[in-house]
Amino acid sequence: MELRRTKAMGGHGSLIDALASVSEAELLDAVVALARPRHMFRQRAENRRAAQHVAAALEERGYAVEIEGELGNVVATPRAPVDRPMILVGAHYDSVPDTPGADDNASGIAAMLACARAFSRFDPAPPVGFVAWNGEEDGLLGSVEFVARHRSQGGGPIAAVHVLEMVGYASHEPGSQRMPVPVPGAPDVGDFIGLLTNQRSNHLVELAVKQAEAMVPELPVVGLKVYLGLEEWLPVLHRSDHSPFWKAKIPAMLWTDTAEFRNPNYHRPTDTPETLDYGFMRRVTQLVLATVMRQVRTG
Repeated sequence: MELRRTKAMGGHGSLIDALASVSEAELLDAVVALARPRHMFRQRAENRRAAQHVAAALEERGYAVEIEGELGNVVATPRAPVDRPMILVGAHYDSVPDTPGADDNASGIAAMLACARAFSRFDPAPPVGFVAWNGEEDGLLGSVEFVARHRSQGGGPIAAVHVLEMVGYASHEPGSQRMPVPVPGAPDVGDFIGLLTNQRSNHLVELAVKQAEAMVPELPVVGLKVYLGLEEWLPVLHRSDHSPFWKAKIPAMLWTDTAEFRNPNYHRPTDTPETLDYGFMRRVTQLVLATVMRQVRTG
């Protein structure tokens, strides 16, 4: 495994207007709208409400949306016909039982919706789709079903999947960060966005690091690149919706604030909207947007 860390140093580019359009208020509103207990089985009505809310938000942004299967994955296809492998941006919308799940994972949904709005303004429309998975908290059920359905229905090729899993909590205090596996030189301050990739997707870390340096200079990035299939021996690296894509040999990168390794409210009733850092979340969203658009433009 290789740990890559950067503190971006500045720069500008053609995406500046799109990045500037992402607001803390937009992200806060999206988190507040979702942050109620919405477990797939324990809070069925709220879970269905969350799916409908995400679907409506994507439709308002001009996407064709379906709520697929019994699990209720919300799938928004690219706004124009796709003649090349598409890129997906996704996040899970369910929570653990009886917790509001603001960071886990209303934050990821909020960032995804902000990206969808920003991408809807590009002409021509980029080959980018959006997915909100259900059942992540119950064994990644939604993303497992999504991958199986995509294969069985002969879906088009996927260039990469960007999975947003808890992107709203930050701390500037020394000792606020731990790591899921021992990594020499790992930071102990929880002010960065973590990126996790495997052999097929390690190039995405390099792309994101370069975009951070050029476009989002205030956001520290720490990338953990896994080589030689070592993820098969480390179950802790398979805890989110990137895992079914890795197993299907589809490039996928996890974006995360590292969950319980930073956030003391993880899977607790205290995971509420006011505990999040919306400036941090805005910068993460901007980096997702910049990274995906650079990937679109470079193929």
